[in-house]
Amino acid sequence: MTVEVPLLNRKRRGFSLIELLIVIAIILIIAAIAMPKLNRARIFAYETAAIATMRTVHAAQTQYFSQYGRFATSLAELGPPASGTQNATAADLIPGDLALGEKSGYKFTLQGGQSGYTVNANPIAFNNTGTRTFFSDQTLVVRVNDGQEPASAQSKEIK
Repeated sequence: MTVEVPLLNRKRRGFSLIELLIVIAIILIIAAIAMPKLNRARIFAYETAAIATMRTVHAAQTQYFSQYGRFATSLAELGPPASGTQNATAADLIPGDLALGEKSGYKFTLQGGQSGYTVNANPIAFNNTGTRTFFSDQTLVVRVNDGQEPASAQSKEIK
């Protein structure tokens, strides 16, 4: 003799495979919509940090000029000394990572002399850490190029 258990009395245990697949599909759709916006926000943050870093270099160059009577010729001259006290070859005016030329997804280059200086910021990985390049000089005006080509004194001004 067999006893049949009515379906109403059976307890349900967990989710079915179809229900789990539907939930995973919804999560993937939401992630696919959010990722491009997240990437654009990250790039914008890198570019904003690059502009702020250029202003840091301007402030350091002004201080360097007042101490040594000329502009620094490289970022290393503005950076911390390897050992000992600060001097004209390592004035300790900017952080060590910037003195090495890279900070926040951008590569910075500085050329300077007695009468002025130029500083460029280019993304380390174009379309990943930035989509714009930046240029500035002793005039303190930051200029931008919307592309891979390095910005120059003829590029448009950031307002």
